[in-house]
Amino acid sequence: MLRFMIVLLSCSVAMVGPACARLGVDDLASTWPRASATDKIDFATRMGKAMSSLAPGLDRDYFMRCLEETANIGDTKALTLSDTVRTCVALHAAHDE
Repeated sequence: MLRFMIVLLSCSVAMVGPACARLGVDDLASTWPRASATDKIDFATRMGKAMSSLAPGLDRDYFMRCLEETANIGDTKALTLSDTVRTCVALHAAHDE
């Protein structure tokens, strides 16, 4: 019984771990280059769903490209992913004009 409880507890902790590791808009942009591909796709998908109402071109693929370019430009210092998303939206708006 004790062994079963340990296995059950271990599985529940393992399942909670990845959900906590998701990229969020308050994370520093410097975390982007070190994030897993799954986390990057998840974040870009969430941003695409949230921003596609502003313009159809603001989709997951656009955010993946833009965030890769923006977060890898060098020292992002204290910039957050929210700052980089706003930059991507502004760049897209400027490109459309």
